[in-house]
Amino acid sequence: MIYPPAEREPVVDLLGGRAVPDPYRWLEDGDDPRTRDWLAAQDELWRAHAATLPGRDGWHARVAALTEAGTAGTPMWRGGRRFFLRRTAGQEHAVLYTAAAGENVRALVDPGVLDPGGLVTLDHWQPDAEGRLLAFQLSRNGDEHSRLYVADVMTGEVVDGPVDRCRYSPVAWLPGGKAFFYVRGRRVCLHRLGTPADDDVVVLAEERSYGLGISGDGRWLTVSAGRPGGNDLWLADLVASSPERPALRTVQEGTDAVTVAAVGPDGRLYLLTTRDAPRGRLCVADPEHPSPEGWSELVGPDPEAVIGDFAIAEGTGGPVLLVGRTRHATGEIGVHDPVTGERLGLVPLPGLGSVGHMSTRPEGGHEVWFTYTDGVTPVGVHRYDARTGRTTLWEAAPGAVEVPEVESHRFVCVSADGTPVRVVVLARPGAGPRPAVLYGYGGFGRPLAPSYSGYVLPWVEAGGIFAFAQVRGGGEEGADWHRAGTLGRKQNTFDDFVAVAEHLVAEGWTTPSRLGVCGESNGGLLAGAVLTQRPDLFAAVVCSAPLLDMVRYERSGLGPSWRGEYGSADDPEQLGWLLGYSPYHRVEKGTDYPATLLTTFGGDSRVDPLHARKMCAALQWATSGDRPVVLRHEDGVGHGARSVSRSVGLAADMLAFLARHTGLEPGAPGSGP
Repeated sequence: MIYPPAEREPVVDLLGGRAVPDPYRWLEDGDDPRTRDWLAAQDELWRAHAATLPGRDGWHARVAALTEAGTAGTPMWRGGRRFFLRRTAGQEHAVLYTAAAGENVRALVDPGVLDPGGLVTLDHWQPDAEGRLLAFQLSRNGDEHSRLYVADVMTGEVVDGPVDRCRYSPVAWLPGGKAFFYVRGRRVCLHRLGTPADDDVVVLAEERSYGLGISGDGRWLTVSAGRPGGNDLWLADLVASSPERPALRTVQEGTDAVTVAAVGPDGRLYLLTTRDAPRGRLCVADPEHPSPEGWSELVGPDPEAVIGDFAIAEGTGGPVLLVGRTRHATGEIGVHDPVTGERLGLVPLPGLGSVGHMSTRPEGGHEVWFTYTDGVTPVGVHRYDARTGRTTLWEAAPGAVEVPEVESHRFVCVSADGTPVRVVVLARPGAGPRPAVLYGYGGFGRPLAPSYSGYVLPWVEAGGIFAFAQVRGGGEEGADWHRAGTLGRKQNTFDDFVAVAEHLVAEGWTTPSRLGVCGESNGGLLAGAVLTQRPDLFAAVVCSAPLLDMVRYERSGLGPSWRGEYGSADDPEQLGWLLGYSPYHRVEKGTDYPATLLTTFGGDSRVDPLHARKMCAALQWATSGDRPVVLRHEDGVGHGARSVSRSVGLAADMLAFLARHTGLEPGAPGSGP
């Protein structure tokens, strides 16, 4: 394959006493005419290669068909009214609906109406306590630079806004719906409706990543601020102090623990915390005395499960406490005594899958709603009745789809340092080596949980296997598991992934000539790292929206906020960690690299596409084999939410690329191998 020319310039930075070459620095500037010309040539190269991929249209058709299952969202109840998301077949984005008793369901915010082209996304929404007003945030072209609006729920009329710089801002409404706390430009502010946003009172001025919450009665405000390894947390009594100057009491500060707090309907302060419990525990305290010295453990840690959620419901004999956990990334909900914390039983679930956040009515009641999904079950909403102990389907995914027969296999392999690493493999019945895709993430404490995917199922249906590696850096086994894949320990993530790949080969699932890798965002870093560390082990690699230049990742996108995860090149010791695995800096001339597809998005404000551009140029220069290195760039979308048709197109192209270079030969769509 003949690649577009990319000049290697003699750029070398002296960092911490190290000479760090950066020959493709010029590709960082997306507005440079040279970069635009190079990108246009790469686009032509990708299109020419994509046209040769067998079955590309079939992949697209099958992904589209399975995606038509749509989604159903958990209801949020406010003032006797429910608010919920739903996406039906043919809709590009989920629509926010509302209904009260005796009312027909009606749309409140429909991104498809706001922009039929699918470029507007609904990033966040929050009704006030009375269910009369709705704060919602929109962004365009995937840039996630949300603008906040307030609408009258009954009329749909926008009554306030827009307020800019509200990227996925939490919103905490004060009673009466006349004001709310929110985050603007990484500062906590108080906005009163009808006043200019520039006049808003700044409650916390330090630029950090904040979370906000407010108790059901509007009295207690909780404020969380992220910090490396944990978070700082404060609580304010809005009766004893004014909203403009809330008296913030320290719950925790300066600790390497993550704590989430909420004042329950019984007046107790509930704290989900990793303090002295890497897998988490649930404590209670008097909100008047919220510091750790006053905490009392209600539900202790489980040695094999990570706590993540709780709710209170009315059972036949009084209140019960529901505690959500993930056991090796599989969801469960325990039923506990709210006084002693003793576990009384488990909430019945449809299977071994993922359970979403539990939702209850603010005024209390016996019902609890949550979503459920697994590898073959589209997202639906289930309802638990605390009086009967029964779980029933509340709302299924709106679209009818026929899913293939799939078997789920779970096993454990051993990493380089002896650490056991869990793996989930989805496959059709059968035996013998098959084309495989190994997927991983391994960062930010985020677990790889079972979920329905119109991207995964077509691959399995066609005769391949899809494996999920639960590597260190993720959240599958708690805070310690996360920390074991951060900072100077980041190499553990890559070692775990390689161990899983080698295990798949050793156990006869696949072979190196049939093994592909896929990763997105931090998972794109994972894919890039194993691509450069073990190019002999893989036939094809897909890096989507990846971090790849770890020496300069802090200089763009949301990079500065990730120093607690990766470290900083400004620190000589941490620079050594970063250079040790930075994929861009590990590319070596004369290496036969796997077939590589890098995907980027023009509106990506989290991970700048410069990473993939520089890596693409380096790999095209270095590779000694005939397997292609190509770049798929897409404007009008960003890192996160996007229209369904854009998602389907991307997934189909990734599958077609992986199939071509791992030897998977699907038949007609839906027919299997």
